[in-house]
Amino acid sequence: MSTDTKINNIKSLKKKLLKNVVDTAYYAGASSAHIGGALSCIDIVSTLFTEFIKINPENFSKKDRDYFILSKGHACLVYYAVLAELGFFSRDDLKSFEKTDSFLLGHPILNEKYGIDFSTGSLGMGLSIGIGLAISLKKKKSENKVYVIIGDGECNEGSIWEGMMSAPHFNLDNLTIIIDKNNLQQTGKNEDIMSLGDLKSKISSFGWDAHSIDGHNIKDLYDIFSQKTDSKPKAIVANTIKGKGLSFAENNNKFHHTVLTKALYEKALKEIESK
Repeated sequence: MSTDTKINNIKSLKKKLLKNVVDTAYYAGASSAHIGGALSCIDIVSTLFTEFIKINPENFSKKDRDYFILSKGHACLVYYAVLAELGFFSRDDLKSFEKTDSFLLGHPILNEKYGIDFSTGSLGMGLSIGIGLAISLKKKKSENKVYVIIGDGECNEGSIWEGMMSAPHFNLDNLTIIIDKNNLQQTGKNEDIMSLGDLKSKISSFGWDAHSIDGHNIKDLYDIFSQKTDSKPKAIVANTIKGKGLSFAENNNKFHHTVLTKALYEKALKEIESK
C-alpha cells in the first residue's frame, strides 16, 4: 500500500472520529464534555490507530498486541470515538456517554470488554503506567509497543518529569509519548499558569529521542511514527490547536469543558460534512 493511500485512510478515519466526538458531546445533553482537548489530538489518534497501534476486538485479550494510554483522560471523547470505529462497541453506544449505568464515563475506566486497558484522568499517571508496561514487555522480550498521549497542561505534574528521567534509564525504545501541546489548560494559557519553555530541548536533555512537529499534519505524524529509535524512548511534541476542526471552538478555551448546544451541533455537522 502506498504512503498516499495510507494518508487518505488516516484522513477518512479522522472525519469519522470528528463526527463521533461531536455526536457524543451533543447527546450528553446537560452533561458537559471536554471537547477542545479531544479535538486537538484527533489527528494524532487517527494516525496511530490507522497505521501503528495493533489493537482490535480479536487480539485484545492476547499478548501479541500494542497498548494505548490516554493519560489526559478528560479527552476521552476521541478515545471512545476510535474504540467505536474499531468495533469494541457500536456508535449508538456513544449516545450513552455519562448517562446512568453507561460504561462511557467522563474519564476512561478500565473495561476490557470494551477495549479500555487503564483508568486514567488523574493527571500525571499515564506516563508512569506506560513506563511500567514498557519495562514488562522488555523483560518478556515482546516486540509490542506502548503509546501514551499526555497533555501539555499535564506536564505541570512532577510525576511526568520523574517518568521523563526513568524511561531513558531503562532504554525503553518500545515507548512513544505524544505531548498534545495546544497551549491551553482548564483555567487559561499555559504560559501564564506554568510556562513549559522549550519542551523538545528539555525532554531531549533527559535522554529521549525528542521531536517537535505540527500535530495536525498527518504526513508529518505518519513519518515521525514510522521512524525507529535505537535504545531510546521517543517523545513527540505535537503542536496543536485546542478545538481543532470546529471553527467556533478553535483556540476558544470555553470549549475545554462545556455543553454543545443544538445550534452549535448543527453548525459542527455542516463544517464536518464540508471537509
